[in-house]
Amino acid sequence: MLTETEGRAAVKLARKTIETFLSEKRLTEPQESGSDLSPVFGENRGVFVTLTEDGLLRGCIGHPYPDSTLEEAILDSAISAATRDPRFPPVGKEELDSIVVEVTVLTQPEKINASPKDLPDKVIIGKHGLIVKQGYYQGLLLPQVAPENNMDAIDFLSHTCMKAGLSPDAWVNGAEVYRFEGQIFKETEPGGEVIEEKF
Repeated sequence: MLTETEGRAAVKLARKTIETFLSEKRLTEPQESGSDLSPVFGENRGVFVTLTEDGLLRGCIGHPYPDSTLEEAILDSAISAATRDPRFPPVGKEELDSIVVEVTVLTQPEKINASPKDLPDKVIIGKHGLIVKQGYYQGLLLPQVAPENNMDAIDFLSHTCMKAGLSPDAWVNGAEVYRFEGQIFKETEPGGEVIEEKF
């Protein structure tokens, strides 16, 4: 678990990375983030960076698995959320003043071994995020998606399947389901105070 101070540092790092990339067209070098980052940023963690504008999604990309250090994953995810989310045009420099930055740090996903009828009981809304895999298809929804959209566990499972490009009932028909937890740190307003969001 990250402390509030580490969470604030994570969000500030994400914002600074996007600002540097959009204004100077270059990547922030890890050493530029300063040596004030705590050791947790050197640990391998999964992470997602979410950008919202006026309450609406503006970009969301991340690393589902702990395949790089938290610092590197934030740098990469921040730029990807701002410029590489295929659902949206790239964020413009002038937009940054109206965008809220959110960082979700993930636990290692664990496969849920349960029969389809028991699967919904293994998913705690507001606590768990989901990954659904079948063949080449894979979809992920963060823990905050279900409570923000008033989904129950069955809705959440179905929507994760659709995110993977599968039919909504793929979780009943043999798709693998993984759950993970996420610690969510978010600006209260663009560039403002950072709080940990709990559901």
